[in-house]
Amino acid sequence: MKASHSAIITRSIFALLVLTMTSLCAAQGYKITDLGDSLGGNSSGARAVNASGQITGYAFESGNTISDIFLYNAGSMISLGTLGGNSGIGNGINRFGRVAGYSTTASGNYRAFISSGGQLIDIGDLGGGSSDGYAINDIGQVVGASYLANGEIHPFLYSNGHMTDLGTLGSHNPQWWNSAQGINNSGQVVGTSYDADGNFFAFIWSNGNLRNLGTLGGLWSQGYAINNQRQATGIGYLPNGAAHAFLWTAGKMTDLGTVDTTAFGTSWGFGINNHGAVVGQSTFRTTYHAFVYSGGKIKDLNKQIPSGSGWTLLSAYGINDSGQIVGEGTLNGKQHGFLLTPH
Repeated sequence: MKASHSAIITRSIFALLVLTMTSLCAAQGYKITDLGDSLGGNSSGARAVNASGQITGYAFESGNTISDIFLYNAGSMISLGTLGGNSGIGNGINRFGRVAGYSTTASGNYRAFISSGGQLIDIGDLGGGSSDGYAINDIGQVVGASYLANGEIHPFLYSNGHMTDLGTLGSHNPQWWNSAQGINNSGQVVGTSYDADGNFFAFIWSNGNLRNLGTLGGLWSQGYAINNQRQATGIGYLPNGAAHAFLWTAGKMTDLGTVDTTAFGTSWGFGINNHGAVVGQSTFRTTYHAFVYSGGKIKDLNKQIPSGSGWTLLSAYGINDSGQIVGEGTLNGKQHGFLLTPH
C-alpha cells in the first residue's frame, strides 16, 4: 500500500524535527552557571570542584586591586581573603570543603596555604621563604612547589603538619621550576621535574619513588592532575614539536588531540575525574577553548552549551565524578568563573 504524498511530507517534516532536536540536545549538553563577581570586582576564575559541587578559585574585590580566594557553595560566593597580601587563589578543594592554594603575604612573599574553619593557614616552605600550593586530597595532604635555601625550586608534599621535599629527576638549576601539581587519596603525586640536562618531564611520585612518565614521542612533558585510579593528565610533546594533552594509564600515554584544526595546535590537560574524563584548554584559531575528553573523543565545550549565551569558555580546570566542570571564560567580554552541569 502506497502512502499519500501529504503523509510522506508529514513524516519527513517530523523526522527533520526529531533530527534537529537531537542535534540541539547534543550541542547543548551542559547547563552553565555564572559564578559572577559578587566580591565587587570585575573578574573571577574557578580552579577546582569537589563531589558536592563546592568550588574554589579567585575573585577580585571592588577596585580590582585585590584578588581573594573564594569558596562557592550552594549558589553563594564566600571570600576566604588572603594571607595579608593583595593576591590569592584556591587551586584545590577536597570533599570536606578544605581549600589549598597560595597567597601573597603583607611583605609580598608567596605562601602555600590550607583552609580550616574558614581560616587560611600558612603551611610553610622548604627553607627558601616562598611556596605555592596546587592540590589537596581528602586526607588533607597538600602538594605544590617551594624554594629551598639554595634557591632551587622543588616539589613538596605537606602531610600531618610537615612539608617533605619530593626531590627531582636530577634538576640542579635555580631557574628550573620543579613542581607537584596533583595528588590522589592514596598519596600518589603528579607533577613536573627537570633532569640534569635541562629537559622537563611529567612524573608520578609514590612511596618515595619519582617516576618519569615519558612523552608523546617528543622531547618534554608536564603533569597536572591524577585520579584515584592512578590515571594522570598533562601535556606531552610530539615528534613534530607540537604539544597535546595526554591521558596516562598503566604506563601508556595517550594523545588526546586538540579542538584546533591546525597541525601545530596545542592542548593542556588540567583536570581528571575518577572515570578518566579529562578537562583542559586547547588552542582554537587565534584564541583558546575549554575542552572535555571522554569516551575517546575530545569536545569543544563551547559547542556543548546553548548558542547565543554570551559565553566563550577559555579554560576548564576541574571535573568531578558527576561530570560537573569548572573553569573560566568571558561572558559578554568580562572574565568570569563558570560551572557546567550535565543535563
